Amino acid sequence: MYTEQKFNLPELKGISKKSVDEHLKLYAGYVKFANLVQDKIKELMADSEKNAYVLGELQRRFSFEFNGMRNHEYYFMTLADGAKAMPAGSKLKAQIEKQWGSFDGWLAAFKAIALTRGVGWAMLYWDKETKQLTHAWVDEQHLGQLNSCSLVLGLDMWEHSFYMDYGTSKKPYIDAFFENLNWETVERFFDYASK
Repeated sequence: MYTEQKFNLPELKGISKKSVDEHLKLYAGYVKFANLVQDKIKELMADSEKNAYVLGELQRRFSFEFNGMRNHEYYFMTLADGAKAMPAGSKLKAQIEKQWGSFDGWLAAFKAIALTRGVGWAMLYWDKETKQLTHAWVDEQHLGQLNSCSLVLGLDMWEHSFYMDYGTSKKPYIDAFFENLNWETVERFFDYASK
């Protein structure tokens, strides 16, 4: 069973409490449906041959619900406990500067990915094979996740994240996200991923 996490979210600059509250309800739905789908899969496995088609569809659905749950947990954890600057001697910042030449160069590239048309996520991953950071756009929740890569930073670019505050304008929401980001948490994700 998966458990809905609680996040110590302060009042955010540029992202309204109403928007956050609705977003948290959506996250709770992912947790609930990940559990419901898992339960249904267990039930139908009693006759897996007879239920093969339904089981296949439920497995697809599970990946959507599960990744929706996990992506949102990363997202909200990076906004929890208030905005915090990157720690002194940040290994993540050093890696970003090594790969993109500057933090600002990386930030511009990441924000450009976040402006991709359609619903999805702008992601920063650590690739354990090549020992480098890589960006990706993840359609929906489950299409485009990178195998063997660990998530370091995820920016939700579904309309529910910004529409209530900004309508169809994504840029102010992206800026607000980075203004509220807890870089100490992002650094911990990077430390864990790059071990």
